[in-house]
Amino acid sequence: MENNTYTYQQRIDALRATKLKHTQEKWDYIGVLDYDDYALILPPVEYREKKHLVSASGLEITDVLYTKFVPKTNHPGGGFFGARICGENFGKMLEIHPVYIDPFSSLAGSFMMILLSYRDPYWNPDFNFSHLENEHKKYKITLHGIGAAQHFCHDMTIGFELGWKGILDKIRHYRTLNTDEEATELYDGLEDIVSGFQNWIGRHAVAAREMAAAEKNRLLKQNLLEIAEINEKLVSEPPTTFREACQWMLWYQIAGKMYNAGGSLGRIDQFLLPFYERDITAGILTDEEAIFHIACHFIHDTSYIQLGGPDENGHDATNKLSYLVLEAAHRLKIPMNVGVCVGEKLDTQLLRRGVEILFEDKTGIPKFLGIDVTSKDFTKNGYPIELGRDRVYCGCNWHAIPGREYTMNDCVKLNLGVVFEVAFYDMMDDKNTHPSVAELWKRYEYHMSRAVDIIAQSMDFHLDHMFQVFPELHLDLLCHGPIERGRDASHGGVEFYNLGLDAAGLATVADSFAALEQRIEIEKRLTWQELTDYLKSDWAGTDGERARLMMKKAPKFGSGGSLADDYAIRVSRLFTNYVIEHPTPKGFKILPGIFSWALTVQLGKDVGATPNGRHAYASITHGPNPEPGFRKDSAPSALAVAVAKVQPGYGNTAPMQIELDPGLSRDEENIEKLMSLIKTHFELGGTQINMNILDKQKIVEAHEDPSRHPDLVVRVTGFSAYFASLSPELRQVVVDRIVTSE
Repeated sequence: MENNTYTYQQRIDALRATKLKHTQEKWDYIGVLDYDDYALILPPVEYREKKHLVSASGLEITDVLYTKFVPKTNHPGGGFFGARICGENFGKMLEIHPVYIDPFSSLAGSFMMILLSYRDPYWNPDFNFSHLENEHKKYKITLHGIGAAQHFCHDMTIGFELGWKGILDKIRHYRTLNTDEEATELYDGLEDIVSGFQNWIGRHAVAAREMAAAEKNRLLKQNLLEIAEINEKLVSEPPTTFREACQWMLWYQIAGKMYNAGGSLGRIDQFLLPFYERDITAGILTDEEAIFHIACHFIHDTSYIQLGGPDENGHDATNKLSYLVLEAAHRLKIPMNVGVCVGEKLDTQLLRRGVEILFEDKTGIPKFLGIDVTSKDFTKNGYPIELGRDRVYCGCNWHAIPGREYTMNDCVKLNLGVVFEVAFYDMMDDKNTHPSVAELWKRYEYHMSRAVDIIAQSMDFHLDHMFQVFPELHLDLLCHGPIERGRDASHGGVEFYNLGLDAAGLATVADSFAALEQRIEIEKRLTWQELTDYLKSDWAGTDGERARLMMKKAPKFGSGGSLADDYAIRVSRLFTNYVIEHPTPKGFKILPGIFSWALTVQLGKDVGATPNGRHAYASITHGPNPEPGFRKDSAPSALAVAVAKVQPGYGNTAPMQIELDPGLSRDEENIEKLMSLIKTHFELGGTQINMNILDKQKIVEAHEDPSRHPDLVVRVTGFSAYFASLSPELRQVVVDRIVTSE
C-alpha cells in the first residue's frame, strides 16, 4: 500500500478485518467455539493438528496443537506434573512459538497454542480421588474443582515495577532463603518461564527489525522500528511509557492464555494511569494514540476488565483513562469483556457512556457491576470494607483481590436440578413415606448438604495436590507471596483463600417446587404417582403432553408474589446458608454464587424431565434468571426485582442476564430509563448485569445461517462471542432469551 498517512481508525479497521479473517479460519478448522473469544491464531498449516478434549469448564471441544512442540513427560503413564517440568515445558513452548507482528499494530505478539491442550492426562493418577467419585456420580458433579486452573487475579504493578530481569533477580534472591524441595522445584519452574519470556520477546524484536528493512511504507516502517526498540528494552527492563506498558501487559496476558487459558486483567484504568499521566504531561502521548494502543492490546487479548469503581477509602477512582478504554472497545466492536462500575458515589457519566455504547454498538458491551454491593457483601466473611473495595472484576462473574487472593471462581458448579431429581426419586422410591412437598423439601435439604459437603472435600483435595500437578506458575510471577515463600498460589503462596461455588438451575427447581404444590397439593389435579409416571416417560403421549403444559403454565419465578418466587428465595437461602456455615474440612472459606456460565445445555443433559414442564435433558435455566417467558410482558423491572431477591450476598455474584428491545431509540429518555433500571437493580441488591440489545430478525437469520452475519457479537453470559462461532444448541439458548424477551 502506498498510503503513508493512515489514521488510527484506519489502522484499527485493518486490525479488526484481520481478526475476523483469523476467526473465520478457526471456525472452518476447529468448528464450534462455545467459550470466550480467545484471540488464538492458528499455527502454520503444516504444523497444526486437531485434538478433541474436555475443557476445564467441562465442555467437549476441539482444540488445535502446534506439532513442532512436543512436551517432555515425567510420568510412566504419560503426562507432565509438577512445577519443574511444567515450567520447563512452557519455557520451551515460548522459545519455539512462531513470531507474530502485524505492521498496522503498535504492539507485537499473539498466541497460537495453549499448554493445557498438551496435557494428557490432566490429573496425576498417583493422586487418586476415587473416594469422592461415588457421590460425584450421584450428584453428577463434574465441575468439582479438582484440577481447576487460574480463575483468580494477578497484580500487574509487580511486573511494571520489576520487568523480566527484576522478576528473575527476585526469584534467585528468594531461592537462597527457601531451600526445601517444594520451593526449589517452584523456583526451577519459574526461572524457565522467565527465560522463555525473554527469548520470545527478543525474537520479536529481531523480526520487527527484519520486517522494517523490507517495508516500503514509511509509516509502517517507522512503526516496526519502534516495536523493535520497545521489545529490545522489555527483554529485561521494566516499561516506562504508556506504549511500553501496553506491550508488557500484552506479553503477560497472552502468555497466560498459552499457559492455562488465563484471562484476568482487572483495573486497567488504574495500573496504566501513571504511564498515561506522565506521557500526557511530557507531550509524548495523545488521547487518540492511547486509545489506539489499548485497541491493539484488545485485538489479541479479550480479558476481563473493570472500569471505574472506588479506591480502598471509597473515593471514586474513575478517571480520563476509564473513558479511553471504553472508547477503544467501542471503536473495535469485537467480543470483549469490559465491566463498568455502578455505585452511589461513582461517576454516573461513565455509566451513561456505557449505556450509549450499548445502544449504538449492540454487542453486549459493556456489562455493569454493582461494586457497592459486592464490596459490602464481602465484609460478611469477616474482612474489612477496604479489602472488599480492593476486589476487582476479573472474570465472567467473579472478583478477586489482585495478587493476594486464590478463589477458584467459576470453576465449581452445583447443578440444583440434579439435587432436586435425586431428592424427588428418593422420596418416591421410599414406600414407607407419603409424598408431599414438605417431605420433598426435607430431602432436598439433606441432598443439598451432601452435595456441598462432597464439593468441599474435593476443594481440599485440589489444594492438597494442585501444586504437584499443574501449579499456577504464570500467575505466581505477579502475585504477592509465591516467590517470597517458595509456595505456589494454590498451596499457601498467597494471603487469602475464598473458594467460589456456584449454584445453577435455580428457576428450574423453584418452578418445579411451585408447580408441585400448586397442581398436586392445592388444586389436586394430579397425584404424585401420576406425575412420577409422566416424568419417567418424559411426558409421553397426548395425556402426558396435556399434563406437561398444565405444569408448565403454573406461575413462575419472576411473575411476582407467586409460590415460585417464594421457592426461589428459599432455595437460594438454603444453598447460601449451608455453604457459608460449612467451610471445607480443612477450614477454607467457600463463597456462594449463582451462575451457570455457558453450561445450561450441558448441565441440562444431566437432568431428566422436571415438574415445571421441562423435557428430559433440555437446558436448565440460566444463572439466577427466571425461565425465558416467565411472565407475559417479561418486564425488565420484574426481572430486576426477581434476580435481586435471590442474591447470595457474600461477595460473589448472581448476574442478571437481560435482553432488551432493539427498537428502543438511543435518545435521552431511553438512556435515562436504562440507567435507572441498572441503578435500581443494584440498589435492590443486584451484583452484576449482562445485557444484550439485539434485533430479533437479525439473530434469527444468524441462527438459521451464521454466514449471513459473521461479525454479529452477543453477550452469551459473562463472556461475549461471535454468534456464528457458537454451537447450534447454545445459539438456540441465546435466541430463546431474545425472542421471548419481546
